[in-house]
Amino acid sequence: MASSTPARTTRSSTAPDSDRPTRIESHGIDHIPEEERYGHPRELFSIWAAANVNYLSLVIGGALVLMGLSLAQALVVIVIGNLFWLLTGVLAISGPAAGAPSEVITRAMYGVRGNRVNNAVTGWMISVCYFALNLAAAAGAAFALVEKAGIAASTPVKIGVVLAIAGLTLTIGVYGHGLIVRLYLPITIALTAAFGVVAYAVLLKADFGYVPDAPLGGTELWATVIGGVTLIAAGPLSYTTSADFSRYLPSTTSAKAVIGWTALGGFVPSVVVCALGALAATVVDMTDPQTALQALLPGWFAPVFLLALVVGTIAINAMTAYSAGLALQAVGLRIRRSRSVLVDGTVAVALTLYALLVSNFLDTVSNVLQLTVVLLGPAMTVYAVDILLRRNRYDGAALMDENPGSRFWFARGFNLAGAVAVLGGGAVAALCVDTAYTGPIAAALGGVDLALPVGMVLSGVLYALLMRGRVSA
Repeated sequence: MASSTPARTTRSSTAPDSDRPTRIESHGIDHIPEEERYGHPRELFSIWAAANVNYLSLVIGGALVLMGLSLAQALVVIVIGNLFWLLTGVLAISGPAAGAPSEVITRAMYGVRGNRVNNAVTGWMISVCYFALNLAAAAGAAFALVEKAGIAASTPVKIGVVLAIAGLTLTIGVYGHGLIVRLYLPITIALTAAFGVVAYAVLLKADFGYVPDAPLGGTELWATVIGGVTLIAAGPLSYTTSADFSRYLPSTTSAKAVIGWTALGGFVPSVVVCALGALAATVVDMTDPQTALQALLPGWFAPVFLLALVVGTIAINAMTAYSAGLALQAVGLRIRRSRSVLVDGTVAVALTLYALLVSNFLDTVSNVLQLTVVLLGPAMTVYAVDILLRRNRYDGAALMDENPGSRFWFARGFNLAGAVAVLGGGAVAALCVDTAYTGPIAAALGGVDLALPVGMVLSGVLYALLMRGRVSA
């Protein structure tokens, strides 16, 4: 297990701390040697906070009330759903231990070849889809901002806005870890200030005793509560790559500190912003959150609010692009990390422009992503169980060896334990789904969606049993 001694700050002779943001990160999925490790785990808080003070959290918080929950019920769901950030924190401790990103560490679970499939699906494809959806959301806020400036949002203007937002996002992703660490603290402070004004306006008018005219009860209430928890949990569960942002920390870094700062960075802003969305939904119609929230805000603040929505989305998408670039390398594509990030961005921009200007297929993509919990829940659980089985002892150099017969080659490049655990857990979870479609188990339970707990528990148990006696820490 990683040492519990206090973290030490280590500076590289080739990349001093002060120079980190001024140069493009040279490392991709390769192992980070100890002499190039630097930083303190508290930096992880601002990284995750900047990505979670965002518009999406407001929308989800408001959606819980629209689903029929009372304010009190919605707040309980928000807290429970965001507790899954603890798992994101647990996965992050493998970064300093291995000196490698999650996209490489998962070779221990799936084998060298099996991990390429894992990265193609749960890494690259899902990340690019999220990038496109978030970019479309940011573009919507930016279009409104442009119109407030007296400029008509014509097709050329829309294209220019999308390209500008994507350009800023990809610049951060290309420069990489150093710029993210340095930039996300001021972004967190700025977004906190902006959302503080939103909070003040919402709290003045919110109905703290809100209960819907027709309160839910029985099976319908449980189905809505569990569905709400799954909706909230989808956020932290989508970050199976949290080691990407902790791998530069020294190997002596406290595992508890990494878990704590990562989990708090995701949990605190997500709970606060989701709660603001729920509170706003007690007095305005959150089916159109952007317009509804502006009705609660001072007129002078509306442009600032729209700008904050754009900045928050850029922050979350830069992290998505960064990890997607690493996933593309881990799939087996021989390309520099900076170029792989640009490839991801190009695909996401193309999807966004097609959706905004030709055919709005992002609704279909969104429905598909609702089902990702079927795979992401089991994938995150298998990762966490592997960390426990190995006591977080990962040999970074061995993980980099892709040759047949290497330590993590397993059988023909595949670790069947990982594949069976994820696919088995995912298959049963799919029977319990009640989102884009209703599985037979969910139908038999009256619409109660147990996909998340069933998939995670089953995959974790399967992996632990199948790897029993095969893991040497």
